[in-house]
Amino acid sequence: MLNINVGGKLFQIAYKVLAQYPITRLGKLALYTDPEKKLQLCDDYLVQKNEYFFDRDPSIFHYIFHFYRSGVLWVMDEMCPSNFVEEIEYWGIHLKYSQRCCRILFEEKQDELNEYLKIEKELEAELEPLDSGKQFDGKFLGGFRKMIWNLIENPYSSVPAKIIAVMSSFFVLISIVGMTLSTVEEMKNKTGKMWMEQMEMICAIFFTSEYLMRLISSSSFKNFLRAAFNAIDLVAILPFYIQLLFENLDEGDTLYHEELHKVENVSKLGKVLKLIKLMRIFRILKLARHSTGLRAFSFTMRQCYQQVCCLLLFIAMGVFTFSALIHSVEHDVPGTDFTSIPYAWWWAAVSLSTVGYGDTVPDTILGRMVAFVCISFGIILNGMPISILYNKFSDYYAKLKAHELSQ
Repeated sequence: MLNINVGGKLFQIAYKVLAQYPITRLGKLALYTDPEKKLQLCDDYLVQKNEYFFDRDPSIFHYIFHFYRSGVLWVMDEMCPSNFVEEIEYWGIHLKYSQRCCRILFEEKQDELNEYLKIEKELEAELEPLDSGKQFDGKFLGGFRKMIWNLIENPYSSVPAKIIAVMSSFFVLISIVGMTLSTVEEMKNKTGKMWMEQMEMICAIFFTSEYLMRLISSSSFKNFLRAAFNAIDLVAILPFYIQLLFENLDEGDTLYHEELHKVENVSKLGKVLKLIKLMRIFRILKLARHSTGLRAFSFTMRQCYQQVCCLLLFIAMGVFTFSALIHSVEHDVPGTDFTSIPYAWWWAAVSLSTVGYGDTVPDTILGRMVAFVCISFGIILNGMPISILYNKFSDYYAKLKAHELSQ
């Protein structure tokens, strides 16, 4: 018998049993005749007791011991997959010796653990700021840049930092409200335009100052440009200055055409200017910097992009399928709106989404049966991924909130 001491517990295994598995650690220990090679396989050897000592987990070795006695490796659900794999790799035993049912369940659990660890790592990277206060030590104006960094990036560092964070969200909301009111007919008079322009100028000055402070406090200019939030800040600033540039060009172009008595088609810059003004709506994305819910939603969409893409694919398949069906049963009805399959796409889309505007409806009994199947399919289709997305969103939101409270 071979005496084995694993973590203080003694096990005895026959040499002939171990010899049946020569590629394992204990199999090599039973077959080797050179004492030096045997000592390389264990952590220590007790001469008085003739015991080979292994500083490993004795609870997991019970399964290894059972494997040598029965030839089957049992895998229990309560064991940590990473720890179990590490142990059996140390003893030189492959997972193929386990039963197929145990192996399938174990591999599923291992995949879930790996996916969980991957998400945790990405979530930590999401929570980790682009820079840290320690990166300014020994750099040019390190103390000053660190102070600005705390004011802008770490709202929990001081009261002024919290005030700046609140002001940032406040100016974003003011900017969106101003853009919205600028489209109201009553606000298009001279006084309303003046107030809207002044409000937009104040918001643009604040956003520009905030962006420059972030740029000054950044330890790496390259990493600063790569950051998604900084790109959002830049998009929030650029429309104001591009609008000023285009308005000046538009005024010059208008004067030039008036001198030539070609007032019609004064400039195509007006359409471009409207597009530039519309870009201000992206300022609302700045709220994600200080909103835990928006950050959790963005992270959920990135993690669940496969489920979202599958959902969009199924919706597209449903739209094409049911639009073809409704056209085939309704196209002969006088005065029907389903004159072609493309015209039926809108009906299929709103029916699958269960919105059902009612602007286009089938007239025949067969067409209504197709509509009923379409709506039922939409309910089932929309209900499947909602629970998955919501559960993940709740989990990510809780972790983000816990990280904020721990700071």
